[in-house]
Amino acid sequence: MIEIHDLTKKYADLFAINKIELKLERGDVFGFIGPNGAGKTTTMRILATLLNPTWGEAYVGGYSIYTKPKEIRRIIGYMPDFFGVYDNMKVTEYLEFFAAAYRIKGPERKKICDEVLELVDLGYKRDELVTSLSRGMTQRLGLARVLLHDPQVLLLDEPASGLDPRARIEIRGLLKELRNMGKTIMVSSHILPELADICNKIGIIERGELIVNSDVEDVMRQVRGQTILWIDVAGDRDAAARQLEGHDMIDKIEVDTQGIRVTLIAGEHDYSQLARVLFENGHALTRLTEEEINLETAFMTLTKGITS
Repeated sequence: MIEIHDLTKKYADLFAINKIELKLERGDVFGFIGPNGAGKTTTMRILATLLNPTWGEAYVGGYSIYTKPKEIRRIIGYMPDFFGVYDNMKVTEYLEFFAAAYRIKGPERKKICDEVLELVDLGYKRDELVTSLSRGMTQRLGLARVLLHDPQVLLLDEPASGLDPRARIEIRGLLKELRNMGKTIMVSSHILPELADICNKIGIIERGELIVNSDVEDVMRQVRGQTILWIDVAGDRDAAARQLEGHDMIDKIEVDTQGIRVTLIAGEHDYSQLARVLFENGHALTRLTEEEINLETAFMTLTKGITS
């Protein structure tokens, strides 16, 4: 659905994005992360045909951004990080205005507006003025607006920006619904753990260059150089740790209030015999889990926080 080759945007000597390569299939949810000013918005605006690249090519739904911009606009829904609303309109009037712009006419227009309002859980606000909506409701209204024409591709630039925790959870739930509907979604966000929860692919951009572009699981494996375990026993932790010291698969052991933190040597992943060692030495094992690497850890590991 989205294919990018050598995409570059340059302002004088400054590269906003530099030679980006990306391919997303139908139904992919792509988390686009990076420091402010790294090039996320520039990339999305080019895909939305609102900005021309300096060179390179991009296709959306098989259409070139150079020769078929109108066709691309018919199949995408683009939601910028900040967008204006018409404060003197009611919610239904706002949506019907944009539905008319998409040439949705007659009874079909009202039906579609009602459907997207229910999808974003704003049906009870249909007769309220847009100016009365909270920030979270306004974001959901923005999503409703880009869904009016049932786009195949969604470009969502920081949809959770500035929202309180409850509103972020609501937006995340809505994105999961859209994923289940088979939409191809590119979403940028700084709420990194939430991206990992909804995305199957992620890209990390820094100084205009896409330094990571892979499945979420592959990125986690790339970041994790060594397997780290958390072990706990019913009795004496220090005694249990001493039983494990010197084992040839262990690189380091630390004991703290959370339990025993065991770092395995690089390349070692089968730790089943550690449980046997503890059991044979009379320790009742109450916990044996791998320490999770989340998307936030991956981001901090793989980037330096440098912008273009």
